[in-house]
Amino acid sequence: MKLLEERIRKDGLVKEGNVLKVDSFLNHQMDISLFQEMGKEWKRLFADAPINKILTIEASGIGIAAVAAQYFDVPVVFAKKSQSINLDGSVYSTKIQSFTHGREYDVIVSKKYLGPEDKVLIIDDFLANGCAINGLSELIREAGATLCGVGIAVEKGFQDGGRKLRDQGIRVESLAIIESMDAASGEIVFRA
Repeated sequence: MKLLEERIRKDGLVKEGNVLKVDSFLNHQMDISLFQEMGKEWKRLFADAPINKILTIEASGIGIAAVAAQYFDVPVVFAKKSQSINLDGSVYSTKIQSFTHGREYDVIVSKKYLGPEDKVLIIDDFLANGCAINGLSELIREAGATLCGVGIAVEKGFQDGGRKLRDQGIRVESLAIIESMDAASGEIVFRA
């Protein structure tokens, strides 16, 4: 998606350790107009899929998923990274390693909001090693639901997460795939 690539080039900052800082428009301050265009593009890409629910993980995926959901006219469920007192009943649970935060999270989804009747699209902001998507896929399997695909804003194509997911037969539609990035020069090269 050229619009997203242009925004990354303009406002993204490459940092040491393969970190792309896009918090001015994607995952801290959010550009809703950009999110709307991303949502329209995922709706176009997944027009053939019978999606009735979008799943994401807190926190950065929530804004993108919520805006995208309006184009699918479906609810958004987000996997929580901690148990809260207002989460009652049974839950699905798994562990997810975060590339960004360098730690492991227990993530949960209430069984009330994910079940065998659900046809799920996962939406997230970044795909690096694929740990979050694998964890969310595990929750979907545990619920007996069907994974229709994965919508990613920014995929780090030089890391192996996207390849591993696609090798598993998971449909991954990334709006911007970065082939390489260099912290010293700030250069970002996108997949053609």
